[in-house]
Amino acid sequence: MLSINPKMVPRLDELEEDLIARRQRAVQEDWRGEIEGLDLTLAFLRGKREQARRIARSGPVSLGLPVVPHQKPQVAPG
Repeated sequence: MLSINPKMVPRLDELEEDLIARRQRAVQEDWRGEIEGLDLTLAFLRGKREQARRIARSGPVSLGLPVVPHQKPQVAPG
C-alpha cells in the first residue's frame, strides 16, 4: 500500500476533477463499465487524499537517534 506525500494533495485534487469530468461523460454516453471503474478510482483517490491529510496533521514521528557510547580517543603509538 502506497503512502502519499502530503505535498501531493493539490495534484490529487486535480486528478479528482478530471475523473469527475470523465464520469459525467461516461454517464452521458451510458458507459456503465466505465462508470463503475471511475467510481472505484475516485473512492481510492479520496481515501489516499484523506490519508495524506492525516499525515500532514500529525506531523513527523520522532524515532530518536541511536546513542553510541563515547569512546576514548585512540592514541597512536609513537
